[in-house]
Amino acid sequence: MSSKGCTYNGGICRETVEPCGGCGRIVEFSSAWYCSACPEPAARWRNGKCNLATHVTAETEVASKAKVNPLKASKRASKRK
Repeated sequence: MSSKGCTYNGGICRETVEPCGGCGRIVEFSSAWYCSACPEPAARWRNGKCNLATHVTAETEVASKAKVNPLKASKRASKRK
């Protein structure tokens, strides 16, 4: 959606959905909220998180699952002091 109107699907852009709230890409045109990056926001949220959402952060659990060698950990700790 831009100031010239929507150029997607014959000039029809869909309004934002509830999970889009708080995103930095949302703009208001003619008293309705639209996504400036995606013409159909509901399709982006259908399979999980929207990859264009600026308010959603990726959760990484790699650090908690990684094994730590106790010998190397003790050597690293001694170098820091």
